Amino acid sequence: MYALVDGNNFYVSCERVFRPSLNGRPVVVLSNNDGCAIARSNEAKALGITMGEPWFKIRHLEEQAGLVALSANFTLYGDMSDRMMSLAAGLGPTQEIYSIDESFISLHGVRGDLMERAWKIRARIHQWIGIPCGIGLAPTKTLAKLANHIAKTAERKAGSYPSELATVCNLASLSAAELAVILQATEVGTVWGIGRQIAQQLQAMGVHTVHDFVALPGDVVRGKWGVVLERTWRELRGEPCIELADNPPPKQQIACTRSFGQPVSDLPPLQEAISEFTTRAAEKLRRQKHRSGQVMVFARTSPFRDGPRFSKSVVVPLARPSADTTALTAAALKGLSSIYQPGYQLAKAGVMLLDLVPDSQVQCELLWDEEPTEQRDRTRLMEALDQVNGRFGKRTLLLGSSGMNQGADTWGMKQVRRTPRYTTDWTEVPVARA
Repeated sequence: MYALVDGNNFYVSCERVFRPSLNGRPVVVLSNNDGCAIARSNEAKALGITMGEPWFKIRHLEEQAGLVALSANFTLYGDMSDRMMSLAAGLGPTQEIYSIDESFISLHGVRGDLMERAWKIRARIHQWIGIPCGIGLAPTKTLAKLANHIAKTAERKAGSYPSELATVCNLASLSAAELAVILQATEVGTVWGIGRQIAQQLQAMGVHTVHDFVALPGDVVRGKWGVVLERTWRELRGEPCIELADNPPPKQQIACTRSFGQPVSDLPPLQEAISEFTTRAAEKLRRQKHRSGQVMVFARTSPFRDGPRFSKSVVVPLARPSADTTALTAAALKGLSSIYQPGYQLAKAGVMLLDLVPDSQVQCELLWDEEPTEQRDRTRLMEALDQVNGRFGKRTLLLGSSGMNQGADTWGMKQVRRTPRYTTDWTEVPVARA
């Protein structure tokens, strides 16, 4: 058995913990530089606000419907996530943290009433840190994900599913007939592992519900969509095919991108931004103990603004895979210079580290026609850089090419609606007055 613990509207719930006045009101959390909605309360969803909707299209709802918009406060959300995951871990012996607000828990070997145990863990999370959760239980991970969807939908939309499945849903406790009714009421596109395109293909074949999908012959699923979807099909039929990932595999790519607070057209501020993004990506690269063999750089104008359009990218290969911030930044700036053109109001840029290899592997090169250049090993320098910035805060030590003011007047983040970092900064701890 598996359980999926999922924080409801997680970013909004984190904000409501410290601002109870937001309860019952439509709230959205905006992306970096307040670009678009990345989290919505149920009340905001009822207004028709969709995920990723640009802020300028819903701004009028502030006056018309009392919509509250907040800048993303990822420092707060990350800390609240750590607290929630530590409490959720009490549900079973092993845990896979799937995302900032979701974790799978293995219940193998757990004795007693699993529903009672799930309700107690949910109550503990809500009481201790104030985050409401939905919990789904089932024999496989895909069914647990589906059970969580049913639990949250039944809680939010009365009548969509039986009320006893709201908040905590155990599909294993249902009879075959009851489960068939639930699967018939669930659209196939809601299944974990079935994307939009596959859902459209299934619907074109007359497969509209999860019940229709599991009724397909297995050889048809495998022949048309391959073994990956066949694995999803088997999991929905109760056959465990996906193991719990105690140690998720390292990322194959590391990206750092950002929309600018103000349009950027000159090269110097753009170089500062790219240098800063590369520094952030290099820190992540060293944390997962990898090196990068190629650096991709891109820049583009806004698709929502009038004027000439620009969108270019370039990949710069490195002679030798590296995790050295200075080497990666030099490659990124070289790539930027090759694609930069004046006269465009650039709205977004970013860096992606590609061709990642473990830092235990050393790939040397044969320079038949060139004299080998001396390459200093800066591993200890990078370790010192990370330790200083980890202890005293980001940008305590930084490359000069990143600029000193974090692009405050150009490429830096605005976040004018950000709430305090209540749990991680002593100067922003809330004060209670009696």
